[in-house]
Amino acid sequence: MDKPVGPTSHDVVIRVRRALHMKAVGHTGTLDPFASGLLVILLGRATRLAQFVERHDKTYRATAKLGVRTTTDDLTGEIISLVPPLRDAETGPGGEVPSRRAVEATLRGFLGPQKQRPPAFSARKIGGERSYRLARRGVTLELPESDVTVHSLELMEFRFPELVFQTRVSAGTYVRALARDIGEVLGTGAHLTALRREAIGSLRIEQAVSLEVLSTETPILTPLSVLGHLPRIELSEAQVTDVGHGRAAQIQPEFTSSGSVAGVGAGDRLIAVGRVEDKLFRPEVVLEPAES
Repeated sequence: MDKPVGPTSHDVVIRVRRALHMKAVGHTGTLDPFASGLLVILLGRATRLAQFVERHDKTYRATAKLGVRTTTDDLTGEIISLVPPLRDAETGPGGEVPSRRAVEATLRGFLGPQKQRPPAFSARKIGGERSYRLARRGVTLELPESDVTVHSLELMEFRFPELVFQTRVSAGTYVRALARDIGEVLGTGAHLTALRREAIGSLRIEQAVSLEVLSTETPILTPLSVLGHLPRIELSEAQVTDVGHGRAAQIQPEFTSSGSVAGVGAGDRLIAVGRVEDKLFRPEVVLEPAES
């Protein structure tokens, strides 16, 4: 789905349930109400694939406003601080507008593996409770840092106080926090004012449909299409039966894999996701149970 600005990710799920007359509907990779873009909706038994989709890298186009810090690191929060008026300058210390060269150098500094402090208003749990609920009650939070990776980060536009960048990040990375930290390095502070998700793994926003055209006639992708990153093993009909019953299936000894594997039947049907151990494909999530 191409989520518009405004509704929550759960709102989109409700719309899909109504439009397709289905109960088993879920989403992966929550988008905040102010954000738009690609939201993967899983239907029926495919809801079991959420854990695999969420591991994908994600690509975003984001707009940050320099000079203003907020409680949420985005435009929905209360203003914490404003920097004094800045003057134009190519380079130089505080009190001057950062140059494009300085902004580009700062972005390059965020490439690669790093520690990131999640926003206080986030879905991370502290003592079993979502941090945004604690923050709303005025509880002061210092969330533990997470290991994230910024694979790419490119400046698209810069006209102070706004900068637009495109980034591809690992799962669990907060672009709000990235914008905040960019502002801190520049010495101006910053918060996110717009965010659009353009890709999740190999899935692109160009493949998405809008809520306005959603109907029972809307084409639905196959479950296998969201698992293109996984190695696949072709299963015979006998193996499909075994796997469909949750039993391990004997496979060719030359096939090896240390992670999750997609077990595929005739016609590119995703039968199960599992692991290969001791020359056996052991199903962990079965999409096509065998008939009794």
